[in-house]
This record gives sequence, C-alpha cells and structure tokens, in this order.
Amino acid sequence: MKTDNIQLVFLKEEHVQFLKAFKLPQEQEKFTTLPDKLIEDSEGAEKVVILSENTPVGFFQLQSTDRVKEYSSNPNALLLSALSINYTDQGKGYAKHAMSLLSEFVTTEFPHIDEIILAVNQLNIPAQKLYTTVGFQDTQKRKIGPIGEQMIMSMKMK
Repeated sequence: MKTDNIQLVFLKEEHVQFLKAFKLPQEQEKFTTLPDKLIEDSEGAEKVVILSENTPVGFFQLQSTDRVKEYSSNPNALLLSALSINYTDQGKGYAKHAMSLLSEFVTTEFPHIDEIILAVNQLNIPAQKLYTTVGFQDTQKRKIGPIGEQMIMSMKMK
C-alpha cells in the first residue's frame, strides 16, 4: 500500500488517455460519473486528477457554479463531485491519501474558499467512511438524487 507519491493536479491533455480508460464495477458506477463523461464538458467545474508516480489513478471535480447553492448557502463553498479511483488502482489507499491532501490543495488554489461540500448516496457506505475519515461531517441535510437519498457533507477549511 504505497501512497507516498500522491499529487492532486489540474487536468492536462497528457492525462486524458488514462482517464478515458477508467473502469468501475456496475455497483460503483451508479454512485459517480466516470471521467470520460466529464473531460470534455461540465463548464464551471475544475477537473482534478489524482496522480501516483505521475500516472492518473483517480479523478474528481470541484465546482463553483450555481449548483453549489443546492447544497450550501455559503458563497465561499466548493462542491466536490464525481470522485472515482480506477478499478485496477482501488484498495491501495489512493482515495484516502488524495482526500487528505484536498484541504491544502483547495487552500492553495482557491484561497477564498472556506468550505468544501459534497453529496454522497446513503447506500454508498465506503464513500461515507472515506469522507468522514478525512474530515467531512454530516450536515444532517438530505437531498434526493438520481438513485435515492443523498447525505450532504461539509469540511471547513482551516
């Protein structure tokens, strides 16, 4: 479980071929959107790649669009969405390590942001555990998503 050389970087052209090859089992795919569906569009979303040894192993978006208002009234919040780790790279601690770097990354790249929010499906227990472990807290707010109730979680920036 080597996660020493994990980096969060903005999407670059050199990452695209790796991200388009990402695969997830069906039971995981229902909870997220694969990077290949988001690379070309999703205006207003910063695309972030999780690198291990300079190779993409994961992906997520940070959104500052009006969509944030669906989850928080904080004008200085970012919405984390579409987190995925390529199936062949799962179980190696990449998601946990990447999410532990998130606060520092956001503070550096978006200095005006003081909160990160996300919605996680009630049935996605592994993701809930991951987010709680790295400092997200359940806001007790709920939202109905495409496949059921979602828990809204928040992490305040230091």
